[in-house]
Amino acid sequence: MSNSALAGLDLLATAIVLIDTSLVVRYVNPAAENLFEFSSKSIEGHTITEVFQDSVLDATVEYARAKNCSYTEHDLRVGALGHGKLQLSCTATPVDFEEWIKGWNGLVLEFRHIEQQARIAREERLMDQSQANRELIRNLAHEIKNPLGGIRGAAQLLDHELERPGLHEYTQVIMKEADRLQSLMDRLLTPHRLPQPAPINIHEVLERVRSVILAEYSSDLDIRRDYDISVPLITGDKEQLIQVVLNVVRNAAQAMKGRGEVRLRTRIARQVTLLRKRYKHALVVQVIDNGPGIPEELRERIFYPLVSGREGGSGLGLTLAQTFVAQHGGAITFESQPGHTAFILTLPVKPGEIAQ
Repeated sequence: MSNSALAGLDLLATAIVLIDTSLVVRYVNPAAENLFEFSSKSIEGHTITEVFQDSVLDATVEYARAKNCSYTEHDLRVGALGHGKLQLSCTATPVDFEEWIKGWNGLVLEFRHIEQQARIAREERLMDQSQANRELIRNLAHEIKNPLGGIRGAAQLLDHELERPGLHEYTQVIMKEADRLQSLMDRLLTPHRLPQPAPINIHEVLERVRSVILAEYSSDLDIRRDYDISVPLITGDKEQLIQVVLNVVRNAAQAMKGRGEVRLRTRIARQVTLLRKRYKHALVVQVIDNGPGIPEELRERIFYPLVSGREGGSGLGLTLAQTFVAQHGGAITFESQPGHTAFILTLPVKPGEIAQ
């Protein structure tokens, strides 16, 4: 097959496998290599039955070939070369490859990850819901700030006028609570500051967070590093990203009551879709803890403002984290079960930030 023909397939986000009429694999694009976790060299020259060992997939291909039409199977569970099963859809389309490889025809197998599509849809829905909630909270915060200042000012004047020393305790309570609420309102309004982009080494961000958390907690908390030192610099707001990771790690430490293990992991991902944009590379930061996990009843609302699983928590840490990540064009998701919770921060790597 010509290099020019392959160039277009190499850039597709969809996993593509080309087979000839004998069902032998002749080409696999990078998206398929990533999806199935194999290399093209390891499967080219083998039949799809040998590679996938799935009768439903075989039937899908046979139907498309027999009817000479495109056919889609929407619910496949297939793996390749002993890897775990994936929930996929597959479209098999007969194609004349004469212009690429003289003398043979074949089929294009186009695989789509159903779980990945559902995840993207969930991310977009969550972003829309969170944006609406943030706007509501922002408007409420503006409305609350003015009377709150008046309450504190009146309490301060009253404190100066009181003659009985014992009564000062009550005015101090009013002023302290007003200050606490003022701080809360400021935090609700802060995310609307636009990022200040600059080149960032993500490991400097993680090391800063690590030192802060270790200073806050006893030696019973172990924060381990699992860094890919080859990850590139990215463009972003360093202080915002520090706040993102700090909020997530602090939540993990609080959930474990300061006793347990947190792992900070960095990797590069290829062919990633973030908020409907496709990127050739993305930086993935994982914060993994071995704590009790996120309660089931909180999982759908964990990024909503004022939702907290901890008594006394403000419920703003993850909301702020999601806001800052969205301003960087990225996404934050999580996986959780007792003994293993991972918050996954995915940030786009722009062209020029990594060797192509």
